[in-house]
Amino acid sequence: MDNVSLRQGDITRAEVDAIINAANPQMLGGGGVDGAIHQAAGPALLTACREVPAIDGVRCPIGEARITAAGKLKADYVIHTVGPRYGIDPQPQELLACAYRNSFQLALENHCTSVAVPAVSCGVYGYPLQEAADIAVDVSCAPHFGALNICFYLFSDELFQIFHAALQRRTGMN
Repeated sequence: MDNVSLRQGDITRAEVDAIINAANPQMLGGGGVDGAIHQAAGPALLTACREVPAIDGVRCPIGEARITAAGKLKADYVIHTVGPRYGIDPQPQELLACAYRNSFQLALENHCTSVAVPAVSCGVYGYPLQEAADIAVDVSCAPHFGALNICFYLFSDELFQIFHAALQRRTGMN
């Protein structure tokens, strides 16, 4: 699909309408991409996250997405999504697909045309990289999201190569 691309680099520098954040359910920052996004966005992002209503401490359940202002980032929004912890959360394939689907849908509902996306659940949440790449690419290539320019920002050469192979298998892209 022409609307899906890959980059190896720093998602916090993306010049897009929304940056998707691989968040935890509390949405109060953490490690990995979540920590990097919070650090780059500054304290305004944490303030915006605290304004999202929490139920028993959970602001964003697994597989769902929430949107906030982006603080000092070049994007207008941060879309927070929580992926599954592989081997812990039930039905990880469906939850991961929902995390991407709900994030892209929220972007469209907020009139976004471009999003920067990390490899959700591929860090400390332990999702097998190949399976995660296949799910991410399948969801992003759905016709429903064709109007959205989706750029995956991948933090390592290995992850980039795995996502590139998944995209090639799905689309025939070189």
